[in-house]
Amino acid sequence: MNNYPHPIIAREGWPYLSLAILVAAVVTYFCSAWSIPFWLIALFILQFFRDPPRVIPQQPNVVVSPADGRIVVVEKTQDPYAGREALKISVFMNVFNVHSNRSPVDGKIEKIEYFPGKFVNADLDKASVENERNAMIMTAANGETITCVQVAGLIARRILCYVKAGDILTRGQRYGFIRFGSRVDVYLPLTATPKVAVGDKVAATETILADL
Repeated sequence: MNNYPHPIIAREGWPYLSLAILVAAVVTYFCSAWSIPFWLIALFILQFFRDPPRVIPQQPNVVVSPADGRIVVVEKTQDPYAGREALKISVFMNVFNVHSNRSPVDGKIEKIEYFPGKFVNADLDKASVENERNAMIMTAANGETITCVQVAGLIARRILCYVKAGDILTRGQRYGFIRFGSRVDVYLPLTATPKVAVGDKVAATETILADL
């Protein structure tokens, strides 16, 4: 899992990229004048499924962003998955962000639970409780409970999670992918100190969301 074999293009994207390039090449061969839109589609797919390597912060007891995107929520609220009051930080991903999801902390997965649901705009607060989502509850290395929830969006129709209860994850380790626009909610203990604010742009693994 640590040695992810496709650090530039996500493995999830190869079928889409191959098909797009094939179609664009066929159109170019038969009618090059109509090929430009097809090559633009292939280029869009290429940028969507990029999955570059990231530098992992080494400070102890920090929570890193599980996704690229923009901070849309920093608030104290109820964590419905772990049954507690928590600090919630949400990252919204648009179609131009990298959609590879990374572990926010070093820790052990205690539980993973999938919830079917709607596909409303992931930028809306109600998406956290109404949309299709996949919740991962972890015990961090310092003993704190961390909940990380992949949430599908208006266009996203597929949440991919490659880990299971009992797995040990390291900070920044790739554990899943969401296709075509979505969000990730992180629920932290109330004692955590947020290091981001609503509107901030963040990068998966490289941006520190909070101190535990």
